[in-house]
Amino acid sequence: MVGMTGSGAALPRGGEEAPARSARPEAWISERPAAADRRLPHVRGFAERSPKGSPKRAGRALRDRVPRAAHAELPADGTRPDAVTAVQQSNEGRLADLVPIRVGRMIATPFAFLRGSAGLMAHDLARTPMTGIGAQICGDAHAANFGLYADALGGLVIDLNDFDETAHGPWEWDVKRLAASLVLAGREAGAAEDVCREAAFDAVGAYRRTMRLLAKLPALDAWNAIADEELVSHTDAHDLLGTLERVAEKAKKNTSGRFAAKSTESVEGGGRRFVDAPPVLRRVPDAEAAAVASALGDWADTLPEDLLPLIGRHAIHDVAFRVVGTGSVGTRSYVVLLLDHRGEPLVLQVKEARPSVLLPHLSTAGFPVPKVTHEGRRVVLGQQRMQIVSDIMLGWTQVEGRPFQVRQFRNRKGSVDPAALAADQLDDYGRMTGALLARAHAHSADPLLIAGYCGKNDSLDTAMADFAVSYADRTEADHAALVSAVRAGRVAAETEV
Repeated sequence: MVGMTGSGAALPRGGEEAPARSARPEAWISERPAAADRRLPHVRGFAERSPKGSPKRAGRALRDRVPRAAHAELPADGTRPDAVTAVQQSNEGRLADLVPIRVGRMIATPFAFLRGSAGLMAHDLARTPMTGIGAQICGDAHAANFGLYADALGGLVIDLNDFDETAHGPWEWDVKRLAASLVLAGREAGAAEDVCREAAFDAVGAYRRTMRLLAKLPALDAWNAIADEELVSHTDAHDLLGTLERVAEKAKKNTSGRFAAKSTESVEGGGRRFVDAPPVLRRVPDAEAAAVASALGDWADTLPEDLLPLIGRHAIHDVAFRVVGTGSVGTRSYVVLLLDHRGEPLVLQVKEARPSVLLPHLSTAGFPVPKVTHEGRRVVLGQQRMQIVSDIMLGWTQVEGRPFQVRQFRNRKGSVDPAALAADQLDDYGRMTGALLARAHAHSADPLLIAGYCGKNDSLDTAMADFAVSYADRTEADHAALVSAVRAGRVAAETEV
């Protein structure tokens, strides 16, 4: 065998023969550096070679300070703004003509109200018990913010898909928001109260069990664990399989080409342009369109260099304003039409990135408030830290001094409407989203630490399910207050046809 001597000893690096053992064995041994004696420096960014203590034991010890049963608490707070004031405060800085649309969407149901009030819930969560373990969190991990999208090769993956509020903060906030949203979604669907609570209980349980699984794996295996094709089996979500298949088939058709075919028209001399479809889609003045188009140059600088030839094969043809989802209505958001040499479209979304609604509440929770240099960069980096696979065209830029994030629009996106699920599917969906959330948190937080705290039994599941029911009740009261304010004429609302 190459690299072996006649005696069977491996050749040292470089191919030189090893000294004969029979001559001076003690000298031969001393010439080889002993690994145990090597003193290498600790390098920034790497773990300690001999860590002090066990993360799992450290997590378990946190139960003495914050018992898992304490997570059922929903403290009353005299500083809490009323629902109407909170909504009005969250509307500050948004485009005034779109604010009534946002309010109109929020008054539709209590679940819709929750979707638009992440800041108000952050205020409440900052006053609940916390372990102090930090992770990159979504900040808005309600049940409708999970979905399908395409990877670089066009295959579908499922994960969290909205990161406008992402920040480094308490892992518990995401879990509790998910659990509360499942209760509200179930109530909207007409499910029995025990079914709604069970969905929240199962979501927390799946989070806990998934984190324990990840803690047992080698770091490299845990990083990409639980492939999407294994999710249904891992979370015992077989009743949801048919729904996921239907969503996937629909998502495959949800492309730039399909959107462009419906939303653009041919122009004389070649090319295409957007067609007005108020209030959701409208053309913008030339100067505004030019500012958005020009900003894509800076966006390209935030992409990997290997993508630049692909971007360079597309020409910018038009820009339009497009209203976005409940939480973001009133922010500036554009769609940009690009065409390649064959006239095939690629549509980008250029979406204003506002400061995370979590930031004012992090210090109350004992977490440092980060210095954000660019809100679009914050969103993009947070998304990439949490997702298994991210849009290859994620980047950031600024338009007329305002920060924006950029991504593909209609990138085969599909989502499950949790408020339309049958009762026997709601708990399946809860388990699936709980597992996905654990996978996302484990990219930035040590799963051993969180798993050590969460433990083997269902104490945490029970407590957070109790919290979810209480918070759903509070949200219903908040929603009712906003509806009353709209009916009284104190707050303007516009219902879309």
